[in-house]
Amino acid sequence: MYYSSGNYEAFARPQKPQGVDEKAAYLIGSGLAALAAACYLVRDGQMAGERIHILEKDPIPGGACDGYQYTDIGYVMRGGREMDNHFECMWDLFRSIPSIETEGVSVLDEYYWLNKADPNYSLCRATEKQGQDAHTDKKFGLSDKAAMEIMKLFFTPDEELYNKRIDEIFDHEVLDSNFWLYWRTMFAFENWHSALEMKLYLKRFIHHVGGLPDFTALRFTRYNQYESMILPMVHYLQEHGVDFQYNTKVVNVEFDIRNGRKAARRIVLQREGRGDAIDLTDNDLVFITNGGCVENSAYGSQNEPAAFNKTIREGGGWDMWRKIAAQDPSFGHPDKFCSDPEQSNWMSATVTTLDRRIVPYIEKICKRDPFSGKVVTGGIVTARDSGWLLSWTINRQPQFRNQPKDQLVIWVYGLFSDKPGDFVKKTMRECTGKEICMEWLYHLGVPVAEIADLAEHSAKTVPVMMPYITAFFMPREKGDRPNIVPDGAVNFAFLGQFAETARDTIFTTEYSIRTGMEAVYSLLDIDRGVPEVWGSTYDVRDLVNASVALRDGRKITDMDLGVVEKLALKELLKKVRGTDVEKLLAEHGAI
Repeated sequence: MYYSSGNYEAFARPQKPQGVDEKAAYLIGSGLAALAAACYLVRDGQMAGERIHILEKDPIPGGACDGYQYTDIGYVMRGGREMDNHFECMWDLFRSIPSIETEGVSVLDEYYWLNKADPNYSLCRATEKQGQDAHTDKKFGLSDKAAMEIMKLFFTPDEELYNKRIDEIFDHEVLDSNFWLYWRTMFAFENWHSALEMKLYLKRFIHHVGGLPDFTALRFTRYNQYESMILPMVHYLQEHGVDFQYNTKVVNVEFDIRNGRKAARRIVLQREGRGDAIDLTDNDLVFITNGGCVENSAYGSQNEPAAFNKTIREGGGWDMWRKIAAQDPSFGHPDKFCSDPEQSNWMSATVTTLDRRIVPYIEKICKRDPFSGKVVTGGIVTARDSGWLLSWTINRQPQFRNQPKDQLVIWVYGLFSDKPGDFVKKTMRECTGKEICMEWLYHLGVPVAEIADLAEHSAKTVPVMMPYITAFFMPREKGDRPNIVPDGAVNFAFLGQFAETARDTIFTTEYSIRTGMEAVYSLLDIDRGVPEVWGSTYDVRDLVNASVALRDGRKITDMDLGVVEKLALKELLKKVRGTDVEKLLAEHGAI
């Protein structure tokens, strides 16, 4: 497996890998990473579909990319996905996945046309004082000292950030800024999360820094992630004869490890509660989704809170990874991520409106008609003075194909599930769906006297507790996540958010799809380049743009510098006068 960039390899079709007709594949899990791997096995590996087996513990596919209507509790979306125009592996895949809505076009075609016709941007990023515009006004609000802290992190070697927390790197000048409000609510970072991952995010998305305050950097699918992304992939795989086995829990994968050679030899599983096993040869490829950010998710309802289930159970991603990791140090250290769910949980809730009474309060904030079918909030709106640090978003409606035209589906989430609310006075984890809706309505600006009635009769709300939703953000070091293909591996690979690949960042659709692509290309030795992570971190134009944007447009000559630093800057600018460097700095607003 090797990386490439540019058009030459992007449009090439690889030759059929040698020996692929004698091989079979077993994919553990049916989340985005596993489905992507299966698609690459079919498209580029040219493996017959009937030789590909997807083993899924749940009755439906999709993993964390959900979006369902449950008959008893209603519409539920545990989370949402924000996409980027430089998700190179994702678009490489979706150009080949046919739309399930429009004949003759791809999922990428649909997505591209939609976001060209209806570009994303926010008209209100944050509120305060019960629905009043917080007037962040697209400003990061960083002092020069804070900007220098961010720049220092950007250039700090990874090794110096192993096992360090963000609040060990940034002080209050960053953590009290608009920048941190935007960042942590958009990406779900907590102050105690990994400083290493924070650095990787800065480098990965440096080209989008200027678009963070109003979300012009983002793009979204037409419907929820399950219907827009997962179902087309499943349909594609089914059309090629891929074997889906649901209600099938993989308990362990047993390995033969000797003389530096590591081979998967047995998959231990339960089918419908009964023990079973699959014996493996070197020609049986195993793709393992280890860990799981939505493991132990629990649903509440309008009148019931969601349980906080911390116990790791047999047949789940964490228990399986623990059993696998016990067999070899190169298989990672799952307890680095799953041992403290108090540090990795947050809650979301899906609100479905039942009439038009809440709509005017939404329109006042987002300044758009939510029934237009176009962009509504353009990303999350954060109640900056919320005890739960509550955020909410309304994507294009309808979010579900079968959603009634007179209803809205809203996604709400809170980063602090253990803090009391401002109206309800209970922690988010203690609240029923109705009570979470009441807290949201309070921060929306609904008059206090009307809140209980609207939450009871004008909306239906489903809360979800996710104990491990940001487990991958826990402080870590090299080796805590296994490499996609560990050294010495013969017939297996790791997939998903807890597998290690260079330069990319977790909690993105791209990361999942990239791990699937790299795994397949490595094990089948496919002779085509995997698109490298977009190189904006090496583009001086993006670096200059980001430096100016982070300082809200202030030029480098306006920095609060000491006498020595001012003289040095003056001499530097004198040296570049009349050169292309001076032109570049001027064109991008640095001088």
